[in-house]
Formats: sequence, C-alpha cells, structure tokens
Amino acid sequence: MRGPGAAVQLFLGPLLCLWALRLPAGNGAAARGLDVASYRERVRAMFYHAYEHYLESAFPYDELRPLTCDGQDTWGSFSLTLIDALDTLLILGNVSEFQRVVNVLQEGVDFDIDVNASVFETNIRVVGGLLSAHLLSRKAGVEVEAGWPCSGPLLRMAEEAARKLLPAFQTPTGMPYGTVNLLHGVNPGETPVTCTAGIGTFIVEFATLSHLTGDPVFEDVARKALKALWKNRSDIGLVGNHIDVITAKWVAQDAGIGAGVDSYFEYLVKGAILLQDRELMSMFLEYNKAIKNYTKFDDWYLWVQMYKGTVSMPVFQSLEAYWPGLQSLIGDVDNAMRTFLNYYTVWKQFGGLPEFYNIPQGYTVDKREGYPLRPELIESAMYLYRATRDPTLLELGRDAVESIEKISKVDCGFATWAKSYHGLLPQSPKHGKAPEASPAFLAGVAAEEDGSCASSSCQIKDLRDHRLDNRMESFFLAETIKYLYLLFDPDNFIHNDGSDFDVVVTPYGECVLNAGGYIFNTEAHPIDPAALHCCRKRKEEQWEVEDLMREFYSRKKTKKFTLKRAPDRGEGENAKDPGDASSEKAGERRNSKKSSHSLLSCPSQSFNSKLAVLGQVFLDNT
Repeated sequence: MRGPGAAVQLFLGPLLCLWALRLPAGNGAAARGLDVASYRERVRAMFYHAYEHYLESAFPYDELRPLTCDGQDTWGSFSLTLIDALDTLLILGNVSEFQRVVNVLQEGVDFDIDVNASVFETNIRVVGGLLSAHLLSRKAGVEVEAGWPCSGPLLRMAEEAARKLLPAFQTPTGMPYGTVNLLHGVNPGETPVTCTAGIGTFIVEFATLSHLTGDPVFEDVARKALKALWKNRSDIGLVGNHIDVITAKWVAQDAGIGAGVDSYFEYLVKGAILLQDRELMSMFLEYNKAIKNYTKFDDWYLWVQMYKGTVSMPVFQSLEAYWPGLQSLIGDVDNAMRTFLNYYTVWKQFGGLPEFYNIPQGYTVDKREGYPLRPELIESAMYLYRATRDPTLLELGRDAVESIEKISKVDCGFATWAKSYHGLLPQSPKHGKAPEASPAFLAGVAAEEDGSCASSSCQIKDLRDHRLDNRMESFFLAETIKYLYLLFDPDNFIHNDGSDFDVVVTPYGECVLNAGGYIFNTEAHPIDPAALHCCRKRKEEQWEVEDLMREFYSRKKTKKFTLKRAPDRGEGENAKDPGDASSEKAGERRNSKKSSHSLLSCPSQSFNSKLAVLGQVFLDNT
C-alpha cells in the first residue's frame, strides 16, 4: 500500500479493474472438482430451513431459539430477523416473499417503544436493512410510490428508526452513547464508555438517509463522530478499543483490527467509496500504515498498546476475519490472500473460527472458544474470489457449508455450536490457558456481548464440550447465508458489471439504478451508491435552464445515443417493475420538453463510481 499522497487504486467485490485477469466462470471450481451449483442449492436450503422455522416458531420476536423452537426479543422487539433477512430473500430470487414481508413490516413494526436499544446494532441491522430493502423494492416488483427512491414507506421507517438514535449523539465530543431508549432518549446514568466501532459505524447508513431524505443531520452527526475518533488517535496513529464519549479519554487502550474497532475501519473505506470522499480514504490509509507498522506480524494482526505499540495480546479474533475482504477493497489483494490463508488454517484446525485464538500457542483462548456462526471469513472469501477466482476460496465456502450443516443444524434452525477438540491436538501445556488480556479490554468484550457494542457479538460457549447454544442471531440470515450464496452464485444481480441498469424518473430528474456496485454495510445490507444522486433538490429556474439545454442538444446532435432501459420482467429477477407508471407521473412536468434521447440530469455511474462489485480508482494530482 502507498500512502495517501500517492495514487491509490481501490478495488471492491467483483473487480472490473481486474477484468482481464478473471478466469472463465467455474474454472477454479472445476479444477478442484467442486460442484458450485450444488453448494449454491444447499445454501438456499439452509436459508429456508432457518427462515421458515423463524416464521413458524419465533415471529414476531427478534430471534429464533432453535433448541426450544420459540423466540426471544434481543435488540429491541423489531421482528429483527425478518428485517435482516429481507434483502437476502431477493438475492435468492424470492420476489413474492419479499413483497409479503414488506407489507408485514409496514403493518407490524413500531419504533415508538420503551426499549433500551443498542445504537450500533439498531443502525446496522434495522436502519441498514430497511434502507437496502427500500432501494431494492422496485427490482423486487413492489409497487413503489411516486417520487421513489426519494420517498417510500420503508425509507420513512428507516428515517424514524434513525431519528430515535440521534439523542445518543448529543455529547460534548459528538461521539454517541452506546445505548438509547427509543421512547425517552439517553437514560440518566447511562455509561459514557463506548467502543470505537460503536462510534465510527454510521456514515454508510446515515449518509444514505441524508441524501435520500434531504435532511443533512444524519450525515453530519456521523461525520462529526468519525472526526472525533480521528482527532483522538495516538501520536503513533492508533486508536484504542473503548473511549469515554464525554471526556474523550481512552478507557481501553488496546489497538487492533478486531472486536470493538473493526467496522470503524470498514466504514472509513466504504464511506469513502460511497461518497467519493478523499478525506475518509486518507484517514484509513494513515491508519493502515500504523496498523502495518505496529500490529502486523507475519501476515497476522496482533493487539498492541495504542500509545507505545507494544504487544498486549498475541491473539487473533474471529471478528478480524473481515480484514482480508477490506484489503481487497483497496486493491491490496496479495496481502489479503496471505492473511486470509492464515485465518483459513485456523478454520481447518477447528472446523470453525473460535472467538479468540492465541497465535504463538496455536490454540484457543480460555472462555473464548465458541463459534456463533459468524460471517466474516466467508465475507472475505466472497470478495477475494470475485477478485482472484482462486479455488481455495470456494473450498472455504464448501467447508463452511459442511461444518454448519453437520454440527449446527437442528430441527428448528441452526444453533451456535461447539466442536470438540479432544483428540485433534496434543493436550500439552502449550495448549493451556492463553495470556490474559487487559481488564479494560475484557470489560469491553463483555460489553459487546451484552449488546452495547460491536456487530455479531453473541453468547460465548466452550466449544470443547460440544454444546449447542440456544440462539440463532439475525446476522446468520443477513450475512453468513448471503455471503455463502453469493460466493457460489457468480451470476447474481449483485455481481452486475454495469452492462444492465434501470433508468428511473424522480421528481428531481432521471437516475440510473441497479447497475451494480453495491456497497454492503457491516450487516451485509447492499446499498446502491447511484441512489445517493437521485434526490438532489433543484430550484425551479434550474429545471428551465436544463430543459433549454436539452432542446439545444437534441437539435444540434447528428448522431443519437439511446439509453439501455431494463426490459419488462416476469417472475424473480425477470419481474416487471410496477413502479414505472407511478414514477413517470412524478416526472411528467419535467419531461414535457424532453426528447427521448435526453441527457441524464442525474449522472450515470462513471467507471470510478462503480463500486463494491466493480471497483474504482482514487487518484491524487498525478
């Protein structure tokens, strides 16, 4: 990686920049004898086994309890699994169920409730899930209202949920509290200690909300929180794990890329790409240099003291497995593959990723041995496979399917599982208890587990006793299943290379959507970056000037260029978009003077704006 002052090439997901290097689809899999289509269908069956049992046994609770075949509220009584699974339904091609669930959510979800909710989790799961479903609604055949994507019931729900979170940001530093009461705001006596990820993981959802609704408050508070973390980094360029949002004093000073910090770095990159924001990318690249200098050892990333850079914990956490995927987004594919292979060796050693793994000892950390069906390593495999077509990445997907089905599948879904290690490794002293982490750091991890902080933190069980935990977190359907399916489905619409797109008419002009380049939030909810350009309000005189320019160019041009519009569609991905008529009504006044070959008032995606699945280039003055 080069520094922020150099030309930096960024890659995301399926990389258009690497088009010439891509192998024909299926070659890598065929070389290892892996039946991709068969595994794709097994993943689909896994989804429906979990989803249908949630509907039968747990709805309207947040989560399914798979061992007792009932439900429980965990993050706020939102029917959370239904929200989290909604865009996965469309990715699997189930249009009819997507449409049904949209109606169910509109009728049944209420955010005006006396519940203490995690600000972080509510944002990534609820706000992110609703925004993604809103932007995918037309593709799923939902009859969208006039003015979509700048209006719509799911967008209003997302905005309502986000407004419930805004009181948490009312601190002297602009960094939010970790928990807020949805009815009353921040409780008196609420702890001011929040993890870094719980402060820096809002820009994707909140900026999308601001651009779609026209209200800048969401993006403003997210940016202020990001800048506050940047301002309080150490002299050697690192951030700690937990900070006091009132005093800006670091409570846990362990610096790393894992739990409590992870999605802060992720959102600097994804926010930069989503918003074409050089400042955010510059921040990440500076952090990346410090991370390489102080935490990286032989393609592993350890925990260090944020002010001194000395090793505090030589451990790998399962949450860190997102890092190779993030490396691929900035074009650092070679380093990403080396780190991924390190993590994959841990998976193969245990049949899953333990929460903590002591690197020098080559064994799990006491009381941190569980694998709660996390998605991070599968996420990295999906990104890297789109970039490299390396069949090893498909093998990870195969191993994940086999492990989860064999050990986690129960009659009512999939449960957090614990694989016995006895007999797999020599039981010698070196496989004993790992060095203890700092008390402040472990306190932070405990806070994450009770819902006040990082993504995907759930109950921890001792894997070595082979017990199953009576919990199936919503991220299993939102992330783990989704990334597995996309790994085995190279032709999914999410992987669109920009050759197909829709042109929609909004009250503010025409807009290109569904051309690919989706940005996944940290809960794997895809956001179409082009949508952020669809809802820019303009003054009446600007319309008149633009219409005059259209007339001038339509007369002057001798050669006409037509836009490719999406064909009428049938079932599934071929479903007709019933929102066309209502959207066109919203633009009738706009289109009265417009020729059929008009220029786009909302710019189509240029090469370096095709994100997440395509890739882009950030350039400086060179």
